Amino acid sequence: MSWSRQLGRALCALASGALFVVGGAFAQTPTPYRGPLFDSHLHYNEEACALGAACPYPVADVLAAMQRSGVRAIVANSRPNDGTKSLASAVEATRAAGVTVVPFIRLYRNRADYSGWFADETIHQMVLKELAAGTAAGPYRGIGEFHLYESRNANGPVAARLMKLAQARDLVVLAHVDDDAIDLLMAHAPQARLIWAHTGIGGAPVARVRELLKRHPRLMGELSYRPGLTHSGGGLSAEWKALLSEQPERFLIGSDTWVNPRWGSYDLLMAEARAWLGDLPPEAARRIAWGNAAALFGVATPP
Repeated sequence: MSWSRQLGRALCALASGALFVVGGAFAQTPTPYRGPLFDSHLHYNEEACALGAACPYPVADVLAAMQRSGVRAIVANSRPNDGTKSLASAVEATRAAGVTVVPFIRLYRNRADYSGWFADETIHQMVLKELAAGTAAGPYRGIGEFHLYESRNANGPVAARLMKLAQARDLVVLAHVDDDAIDLLMAHAPQARLIWAHTGIGGAPVARVRELLKRHPRLMGELSYRPGLTHSGGGLSAEWKALLSEQPERFLIGSDTWVNPRWGSYDLLMAEARAWLGDLPPEAARRIAWGNAAALFGVATPP
């Protein structure tokens, strides 16, 4: 099924006013959020369009998906960094699509780097080289997404150096880690700006999320793949609706296009985000969908 047909079906379902069951009672689907989206967790990895190889998702197609979905800015980070550079280099195409590219340096040259980057000095040197070179869309604005499969590896020598580097150069860090690793990373650089990818894909309890947000004022949560965020009807669960309504300035949305099927469903992913954003007060929805990331990276709100 084409992306446009997928999006059409999703939007029709969202606009239908269908009823769903919450706690044994019927509730009406909220009106989806209609404003601009800032995709703060996007990958354009080599599987999507490896240079010199078959390209299932060329730049023109992914920009068209963003344009259809109302995505007006992205944090691009890719394995290897060539994918991010190709998006950053498409200056005329991104301008025509109305999409601002905010480039991050990813720490992975290949899949083998996932498991040992935190102690690999060549990764540190690669980051320094990329920072010096920059991109066609301007300087790199952050580091990540990186993974730590064991929280203790947040104390690895390269992990510590990169957190301190981020703090010193005002770079934003995007980290796929557990809740204990958040504390360890922030101990290296208490004033660093850290985006917690998925706000804990392992499902850290909302009480723990609240605790970490209070302890680390410069911590923000990105909400793709977050367990328990929504209920079966597509709206927010009660505990997440309460947290996002109370602290809307601390959260961001993302697609996490880490594998090609996520690109194939990009329109639907964004439609789903619009659905649960519609479950929030309008100003809270606007901040999470666009305003927080736009302020973080100095991106102007589109007319």
